[in-house]
Amino acid sequence: MIEIIKADAEHSQLIAELAQQTFFESHGHSASKDDINNFILKTYNAEAIRKEFENKQVAYHLIYDNEILAGFSKIELQCPNINISEKNITKLDRIYLLEAFQGKQLGVKLLDFNIALSKKQHQNGIWLVVWTENNKAVNFYKKMGFKIAGAYDFQISETHTNPNHVMYLEYN
Repeated sequence: MIEIIKADAEHSQLIAELAQQTFFESHGHSASKDDINNFILKTYNAEAIRKEFENKQVAYHLIYDNEILAGFSKIELQCPNINISEKNITKLDRIYLLEAFQGKQLGVKLLDFNIALSKKQHQNGIWLVVWTENNKAVNFYKKMGFKIAGAYDFQISETHTNPNHVMYLEYN
């Protein structure tokens, strides 16, 4: 049984731990070990996550597979991007599944859930950034209808960036 629940600030520690693991699984080889570890500790800690809940445009959701936490997502409503001319769009800021749960269609369910939530808020589309070398993710988003709209250098450390695609799905 798949269940998606809205997270709140009380879930900050849980989200931080999950984010650390999933980011390492998907990006751990994209920079030096020190750069990755420093980025994870700075970005994915309970206090940083808790602070994000202060923004009313941000929503975190947790996905469970048979009552086991499998992943999470974060969207931000009304978040423009310089590569996209459309107004009233949502940023899919994070969508991560633990490796053990990939290939079970949970990513599709979580993405569809976030798209439906975005549409309910009268948004015109949803965008994200994805590491260009993460072929599995790039192909997943293309299959889901996203198109490459631009480029973005994702800052891992002061000395290291990863090239990312900005991808956009316009709602019909």
